Amino acid sequence: MKAALLVGAGQYEVREVPEPVLPEDGVILRVHAVGICGSDLRRWREGPPAGTEPVTGGHEIAGEVVAVGAKVDRYKVGDRLAVAPDVHCGHCYYCERGKYNLCDDLHLVGITPGYPGGFAERMVLTGEILTNGIVHPIPESLSYVEGALAETASSVLAAQDSACIDLGMTVVVMGGGPIGCLHIAVAKARGASVILSEPNPDRQELARNFAPDLIIDPSTEDVRAKVLAFTGGRGADVVICANPIAATQTQAVEIVRKGGRVILFGGLPKANPMTTLDGNRIHYNEIEVVGSFSYHPTYHALALEVLRNKQIPAEKMVTHCYSLDQVNEAFAMAASGKALKVVMQPQAA
Repeated sequence: MKAALLVGAGQYEVREVPEPVLPEDGVILRVHAVGICGSDLRRWREGPPAGTEPVTGGHEIAGEVVAVGAKVDRYKVGDRLAVAPDVHCGHCYYCERGKYNLCDDLHLVGITPGYPGGFAERMVLTGEILTNGIVHPIPESLSYVEGALAETASSVLAAQDSACIDLGMTVVVMGGGPIGCLHIAVAKARGASVILSEPNPDRQELARNFAPDLIIDPSTEDVRAKVLAFTGGRGADVVICANPIAATQTQAVEIVRKGGRVILFGGLPKANPMTTLDGNRIHYNEIEVVGSFSYHPTYHALALEVLRNKQIPAEKMVTHCYSLDQVNEAFAMAASGKALKVVMQPQAA
């Protein structure tokens, strides 16, 4: 079968690889759709770590069960499944408290060696993945492409739940990429007004499809002045940093209101992860600054339901689809800033 393997910086190779072996407690999934994530792009730009074997990437997965192990009774051939990357251990301090995303021994499908992902025609879901991973049936009314979007939407839903975004609030989203646009859509669905800060004209235009109440170009406009004017001088209730830029985290603390929340959603580059925040403003104004990483598995099921109900407009989120043989073109488009969610379809010609 075909699989796409990252062999160098900005370079995937589509190779013939062995078929996945069916375990007694697992299933084989025919991959129909797999999204390209921001973390996939970072690895694509950097290339694989020196001295490591290529890993089949892809962790925003939707596919069809084509083989079932003898010990599996929960799934059958023909089941349509959405798969997310997290595989928790189930017994560490955090797992015992239901904080599976903080598991001390977390493995990630499509990222951790030994856990091949969805940039392939077929993949294995082992018993470990079926038991301690994140796997849910795709509602009948959703396509595979829409099902693959559930993984990205899950983290957004979890972050906004933790931020307690509600009717009448003003939310600032820093960054108008796929994650930023999902944050706009979800915050609007929760009844908030949304301001987007995004310098890229192409992304500004794509973001207009999600009806933000105001778009600010931080390269030419005073973000703080614009946010204060919009909120009657108070500042935003919640600011979500949905990009990998430290300067936006600094700015988020400056534009949030007293008692407001700043959500650090986008990770910073591993080579330069430090940021600068005004400690006095946080202290004297009782501002909450919190990180948001991954989610409880229940949010993946919720994301599929939200997509089924059209509360997230998947047709506006997914702007480009490619076959597996076009993997390098797909990554180039995802990196260009001219697309939102780019999806690969391994079964496409």
